[in-house]
Amino acid sequence: MIDRFNQDELGGGGIAYSARFRGRHLYLDRDDGVGPEPICRLTYTGDAKKWEFAIYKYSTGQYDPDEFWFPGEELVDGTIEGAMRAGMEAYG
Repeated sequence: MIDRFNQDELGGGGIAYSARFRGRHLYLDRDDGVGPEPICRLTYTGDAKKWEFAIYKYSTGQYDPDEFWFPGEELVDGTIEGAMRAGMEAYG
């Protein structure tokens, strides 16, 4: 799913998302050619279309599930794809 998004949405041209898993959390990082940078954390709720979203805040160095005032927040729809689209807007 992430590889398909990288190819279809990002064109496979030097920008790519990668995933790290820890327990119920899926961490999405994006590499713009400099190295992977944190974008967001998703928490599995038992439904693959209803992940809980937390944006990474560089100002605090933490993931914040209560932050919804950022560019792209309207793209957060509970899916991994929605989280990646929101991340592109927030940290484009």
